[in-house]
Amino acid sequence: MRTDTPRLTILIVIDLCCDREHRFEGWFASAEAFEKQRQNGLVSCPVCGTTELRRLPSAPYVQTRTAATEPPQQAPDLSSEHPLPADAVALLKSALREAARKADDVGDRFPAEARRMHHGEIEARSIRGAATRDELGELIDEGIVVLPVPPDDDLH
Repeated sequence: MRTDTPRLTILIVIDLCCDREHRFEGWFASAEAFEKQRQNGLVSCPVCGTTELRRLPSAPYVQTRTAATEPPQQAPDLSSEHPLPADAVALLKSALREAARKADDVGDRFPAEARRMHHGEIEARSIRGAATRDELGELIDEGIVVLPVPPDDDLH
């Protein structure tokens, strides 16, 4: 196993809405994984609990040729304008780590497994593993959304 690379879980963010018009995000291994979980009644609205959900349009990641050649811009620091309550940050980290704990650890095969799922060669599932920055960049360029998860001792 690589020791110089971060351990990551691949998840995509899908915008969802329930039949009562509550909007929220769901994090899944793939669109296919969402659809399978939705059909099996495993995804529910965090507000009202209904499993009657629909997927909303969301903005895709698009990298233009110009953007690829320009130096990256630093994101504005909004923390002082819109601070997140510490409880919300802790809850988000906890949810991410729990998702990672439940994911299959594919180790160094992470980029290859993510590609195989993305192309429908294998059944979609939640995975975690190791990838270099270059490998992560290539996955993103291919339209495969990756999500770094803060390290946790329970994942090793």
